Amino acid sequence: KAEATEAREALETEHAELLALLERDSQHALDELAARDAHDRAEAERKVGEYRDHARATYAEETTAADRAKAETMRAAEAAHTFATTQAAAAWTTHMEQLRGQLAEIAEYATHACPAWSQRLDGSWSFDRQLPPATRLGQVDVAFVDLASGPAPADPVLCSLAPESLSLPIMLDVANRGSLLIECDPLGRDDAIRLVQTILLRLLIATPPGRAKLTIFDPIGRGRSFAGLMRLADFDDSLVGSRIWTESRHMEARLTDLTEHIENVIQKYLRDDYASIDEYNRVAGEIAEPYRYLVIADFPANFTEDAAARLASIIDAGARCGVFVIMLADPAGKLPPEVDLRELRARAIVLQGQPGNSFRLASPILKDLTFTPDPAPSEAESAALLTRVGEEAQNADRVEVSYRVVEPPAESIWSRSCADELRIPIGRAGATKAQELRLGRGTSQHVLIAGKTGSGKSTLLHILTTAAMLWHAPSEVEFYLVDFKKGVEFKPYASGDLPHIRAVAIESDREFGLSILQRLDTELRRRGDLYREHGVQSLAQFRERFPDEPMPRSILIIDEFQEFFVEDDRVAQDASLLLDRLVRQGRAFGIHVLLASQTLSGAYSLARSTVGQMAVRIALKCSETDSYLILSEDNAAARLLSRPGEAIYNDANGLVEGNNPFQVAWLSDEERDGVLRRLETLAARHRVSFEEPVFFEGNAAADLARNRQLRRHTREGARPVAPRAALGDPVSIKDPTSAIMRRRGGANLLIVGQRAETAAAMLASSVISLAVQHDHAGPRAARFLVVDGTPEDDPLAGRLHEAVGPLPHDIRPVSWRDAPVAVAEAHTEMLAREEANRTDGPAIYLVLQGLHWLRSLRRKEDDFSFSLDKEASGPAPDEQLKALLIDGPRLGIFVLAWCDTVGSLTRALDRPAIAEFGNRVLMQMSANDSSMLIEATSAARLGLHRAIFFDEERGAEEKFRPYALPDRSFVESLASDMTTPHE
Repeated sequence: KAEATEAREALETEHAELLALLERDSQHALDELAARDAHDRAEAERKVGEYRDHARATYAEETTAADRAKAETMRAAEAAHTFATTQAAAAWTTHMEQLRGQLAEIAEYATHACPAWSQRLDGSWSFDRQLPPATRLGQVDVAFVDLASGPAPADPVLCSLAPESLSLPIMLDVANRGSLLIECDPLGRDDAIRLVQTILLRLLIATPPGRAKLTIFDPIGRGRSFAGLMRLADFDDSLVGSRIWTESRHMEARLTDLTEHIENVIQKYLRDDYASIDEYNRVAGEIAEPYRYLVIADFPANFTEDAAARLASIIDAGARCGVFVIMLADPAGKLPPEVDLRELRARAIVLQGQPGNSFRLASPILKDLTFTPDPAPSEAESAALLTRVGEEAQNADRVEVSYRVVEPPAESIWSRSCADELRIPIGRAGATKAQELRLGRGTSQHVLIAGKTGSGKSTLLHILTTAAMLWHAPSEVEFYLVDFKKGVEFKPYASGDLPHIRAVAIESDREFGLSILQRLDTELRRRGDLYREHGVQSLAQFRERFPDEPMPRSILIIDEFQEFFVEDDRVAQDASLLLDRLVRQGRAFGIHVLLASQTLSGAYSLARSTVGQMAVRIALKCSETDSYLILSEDNAAARLLSRPGEAIYNDANGLVEGNNPFQVAWLSDEERDGVLRRLETLAARHRVSFEEPVFFEGNAAADLARNRQLRRHTREGARPVAPRAALGDPVSIKDPTSAIMRRRGGANLLIVGQRAETAAAMLASSVISLAVQHDHAGPRAARFLVVDGTPEDDPLAGRLHEAVGPLPHDIRPVSWRDAPVAVAEAHTEMLAREEANRTDGPAIYLVLQGLHWLRSLRRKEDDFSFSLDKEASGPAPDEQLKALLIDGPRLGIFVLAWCDTVGSLTRALDRPAIAEFGNRVLMQMSANDSSMLIEATSAARLGLHRAIFFDEERGAEEKFRPYALPDRSFVESLASDMTTPHE
């Protein structure tokens, strides 16, 4: 316990000491700290004072510099502000002036392109010949402040420069974005229809004449909605597609036509060469494609699934091809799934109907603005404008591709060889390519052409004929031209101085056409014999081995060839066989057949097996039926052809894949005649020798001056034993029709028919041709007693005597009063020769013009005179005439007589006397009269400029064209030749 106490006390003492020591050390430390703190504080206060003084000095300096910089900046800012304000005012002024100028230009263009309807009726206005960029639909009006992106200038002067409002015309991009979609409910339909009518009239006026084609669907209105536009069909059906379509099947067919057109434009015209039809048209020039507008009211009424699918295709591809859609649709209606109107909206101007019979533009920029359509014309103005459009389109319908496209340059005339292939340019295909007719290779050997009246078929025939003659020499190609129709298309080729021409038939008879086929068949056989003889199989081989032996390609062109088959007779059968042979066998021998017709339908046509051999088809504007016939059963492309000269060239037997649209070149009559004169001059310059061609002009009388035998007799002075009385040209390729005046019974000539001038012409040509074959002087000189019974007040009186008057022979004109004297003279000579048994005396010809007028020669029905009186006075004139008919020919005395009818003939002569006319010419008469004279009714089917010659000795009849009265200068030239001594 004590120890514990001591220990505690010791600890307390030690603790107290330690506390005292700690307290002393702490105080000492505190004193030291306080001293250092005072020192530091004093030092800090000193430094703070120094820093404060420095900062105040620096602040003062920097403040002074900032004040200077601020002042400078403010001066610069004020200067820049002043400059910017001035520039902004100037820019504002310039922009406002430009805006006003642009608005004025827009207004001026819109006014010029789409003036008021009344101004369109002003006589000074005319259609544009180039497609304008756009046409006006209406306008939108907007306040300027609604368009501004910021506040207006504070300066009232600048504010006054800005227009208060803008009137912006809404234009339809005609060439590239010419579609229009109007969306409205049934309540707004009438206003929408009126708007479409106005827009269509604008388009028709803005587009060059004939270059806007409408296809209109009006399934609910049944055509009433656009009936006024049908006024255009009075001028050109193609402007409105013939009619307004309302039925589903018709609408689908028209959509098919449009899609086929689009396919054709893309594949044949645009390809990858042109971005749009507008770009193509700028190059194509005169063969530019028209723009087509598909107008649809009340979509989707009466649209089938197929029609909707085709419409979708048109919307998708049509704009590039110039096919645009103007559609009136009900947005609440159920649309076909095949048609997505978003496609049309993207390619069209879209108008949406609004309450109150107004419209707005479905455009992000203009959607809040009201669209104001242009006012519609009055009914009278609309009718007058449509009439003007139709007239201008009718005048502009002819597209003329220059003949320079097909003719060779001067240095290339007659430069082509057709040994391997015949190539004839005939027009333009597309913007720059020439279309050629190519024959001689593969199956391209023969051609079939069809085109209705006014389609340009005749022009095509002229083009290929003249172009072939310009490119190829006469040794390369020759032509046989036959025209069955009532026209003279081939008459310019009948000059006789064109070395390429072998035969020309104008308004030909079937028999003459058949004779040309027979001639070509003979040529085919001749060439076949040559091939076999020389061991060749084609024209190219023959020409290569025998270049100096001419063998041109022969081209037979028959226009209206179906005339061959209008009657089921021998001519039709022979023609069918010969055409089939030429078509099947002609290819190897360079013989090509080209058949043309206005229509291939009907009962009278060529056998389909023959047509099937003609691989080249050229279809011009024709009906849908003919399109199938000339092309193929699934190829109706020709029905879409609308303008003259627009055609389809197909060398694949009419299959769709062979279609090549083109435009036939244009050749005016004057230009054609100039080409033919050039060819005649060229042939004369090169002294081309060629066979004289054969001519047949069925719509005119024959020309005696073309009688080659007559010229030959005159030139050579030949004196045949049995001279021939030339009557006319046969309807076949042979020598002229003539009556042989043999010195034997029955060799008299009788002409019966009511055409007095034709009869006089045949008598005149008989006298002239007989005179040429006889001496005009000397003991063998022929004598002619020409009795003209024509009444003196008849215009024909004296014409026969005038026609034969220049001849140097003993030709005695006899009036009707002296007819018995002439008969008695001939009868006296006959008796003298008979008594002397002289049958070789010089020929005497008694010509009786008009037996029915020569009453003094008429036989007596009842003869009560006594035989002693007869013996005292001699035989009567009628008996003398009968004796001449019976006994005269064997003694060289012949009778050539004309009588108007069989009735008059039987009153003038009895049957035994009539039987002495072994040579008979019949003009048109009844079947009974024809049978009485030649025991056949052939003369009943004769027309103008036709007659039948019957040779009783041969029992043969021959159809021919009688000669016209010869020109006096021609007879005088013959007379001069006859009086010129022959070497």
